[in-house]
Amino acid sequence: MAMTHTARPARTAAGVRAPLALIGAGALAMVMVEMLNPEYDLVSETLSRYVHGTAGPLLPAALLAVGAASAVLAARLGPGTGRAGRAGRAALVVWTLGILVAGLFPADPPGHWHRPSPSELVHGNAAFLAFAALPTAAVLLRRRMPTAHRPGLRTALNALTWASITTTTALAVFLIDVMDGGPSLGLGSAPTLVGLAERLVIAADLAWLALALVAVGGEGRVGTAGTAGTASPTGTAGAVGPSDAVNHPAARAESGQDRHA
Repeated sequence: MAMTHTARPARTAAGVRAPLALIGAGALAMVMVEMLNPEYDLVSETLSRYVHGTAGPLLPAALLAVGAASAVLAARLGPGTGRAGRAGRAALVVWTLGILVAGLFPADPPGHWHRPSPSELVHGNAAFLAFAALPTAAVLLRRRMPTAHRPGLRTALNALTWASITTTTALAVFLIDVMDGGPSLGLGSAPTLVGLAERLVIAADLAWLALALVAVGGEGRVGTAGTAGTASPTGTAGAVGPSDAVNHPAARAESGQDRHA
């Protein structure tokens, strides 16, 4: 029995490591594209335009990797209970689909704000829906995250939720400004800050996804730590702590048999 209980947490941990690796690979690919294209202005140019630069295919690959990891998170959360839980998971699915579609349809080269191609329209609308959906999901799912015994993780998730909300709002303002008559909300030599805002959104969203996966993976470990029985504070059944194991009748009986053996 002990071997079964040990194997289940190992499988849960492995199941978390795979989507976390996808998020890490996606983030690394974005950084590499940024470094390989110094001619692009990261403050005023959106990251999506880098698909036409050096190592451009890394960008759609990064988006597809993040989308796959997000799909794993949505599946692990399950159908949800209550209106907020179902709506939060639905918003996470919208984010996932938006990121995947944005990865499949590349953006236009720089300077094509007012003459978008069909691919740009699909990419831009999918990305905008995704960026709006993730902070919505983070707010609605905050009570579903099993962080009752991990206050540090709960605090980090809350902070990243607010960071996603704030940066997404700023990105929306800059995008509307760019599309409505051209860049004007700039700073110094940068005609607009839309690129900087987008990168801050991406950083906050990827960090939230990673911590949410860690939280859900922890739920799986708690849920398989003991036998079915009384619900634990995180809503999983039968979690047994070290002290419970010592005081359990079966444990005392087994200990007695050891002494008389």
